Amino acid sequence: MSVRLAGVDAPELFRPRCDAERALARRAKSFVEEFLQAGEAELSEIEQGKYAGRVVAHIEADGADLGAALVAAGLGVDGAKGNWCAGA
Repeated sequence: MSVRLAGVDAPELFRPRCDAERALARRAKSFVEEFLQAGEAELSEIEQGKYAGRVVAHIEADGADLGAALVAAGLGVDGAKGNWCAGA
């Protein structure tokens, strides 16, 4: 199943706009993989996405919110699109 994280924008690994975004996307991917090893992932507030059959949901593992953790790590922003290429 493909899941888009609700309420958070993160750098794009597929079609990044600059090298800085690509590098941040790789860091974000590694962060998510490590985060999800903390425990079984739980999805909540699940909605049908508008692209390629993805769902949009909030994700928690071991009681921690993935979106909040990404934002705290500087690898995501709440809501609106992040400007991952600024200053690049």
